[in-house]
Amino acid sequence: MLIYIGADHRGFGLKEKLKPFLIDKGYTVFDKGNDHYDEADDYPDFTGLVAQEVVKDPDNRRGILICGSGVGIDIAANKFSRIRSALANNSDQAFLSRNDTDANVLCLAADFLDEEMAKKILSVWLQTPFSQEERHKRRIRKIGEIENSNQ
Repeated sequence: MLIYIGADHRGFGLKEKLKPFLIDKGYTVFDKGNDHYDEADDYPDFTGLVAQEVVKDPDNRRGILICGSGVGIDIAANKFSRIRSALANNSDQAFLSRNDTDANVLCLAADFLDEEMAKKILSVWLQTPFSQEERHKRRIRKIGEIENSNQ
């Protein structure tokens, strides 16, 4: 599985800690920025770079986005067609976002998570498959219909 990761200045430090963790777990990781700490950068720029890669093959690619609150990047990511982004603050949310909603982008809040909790959330999220339950498929189809009706 290919992992695309991005973060603004508030998420930069956590991103830099999570990259080697992901590589050690055997994932191929592409850093979509920022490649240096820049207090003036904006999270939508990195969100777009990650989302554009994930939508090319949403079944085999995942995105990880990090900002201070996680909210801004989650909102921005969900503006992209075929992106189902989830902000997870604990491993239970991470599990449900994959199991029930087949989320393909995970958003993390650097201001509210320490490195160990972020790794736990990330591990659960990456290891949890989509349940394939019909009720969850039906709900995802309905989300797709909403997406299509707003274009």
